[in-house]
Amino acid sequence: MADTTNVPGAAGSARETLHWKLVIDCADPHRQADFWAAALGYEVEDNSALIERLLGFGAVNEDILVEHHGRRAWRDLAAVRHPEDRVDPESGAGLGRRLLFQRVPEAKTVKNRLHIDVHAGAGRREETVARLEGLGATVIRQVKEQGGEWTVMSDPEGNEFCVS
Repeated sequence: MADTTNVPGAAGSARETLHWKLVIDCADPHRQADFWAAALGYEVEDNSALIERLLGFGAVNEDILVEHHGRRAWRDLAAVRHPEDRVDPESGAGLGRRLLFQRVPEAKTVKNRLHIDVHAGAGRREETVARLEGLGATVIRQVKEQGGEWTVMSDPEGNEFCVS
């Protein structure tokens, strides 16, 4: 494999900054986005300006859109972003820490292979768990091991996550 460490724009380049998102399959992307935005203090992304432009060009049809929070949104996609991260002015998408929820036809059937850990801060786990329950999460179990204590929870669609 070629060394691309000093090649501008190449993967592994010292100058390259990669933008990423964690994509989560779900049945209702807007409900999931609302839950995780509230849970993490993130913002639901607003893609309405891009959608309006694409509608104006005839590049998209109304049948792939819904109204959410009083604006047009993608029917099968919704994302949340950290409020301090930059936003692409063309698309409204965050350029940093993002979660993208995409509608899929199949239901969740097994334990997640990847999950989110929410760090509540010293002495705030019980308070955070209660707040997340109020948003629609469910406690699965409490864990106390030599390495620490945490609460395993599930989001409104049953995806596991931990609060420590």
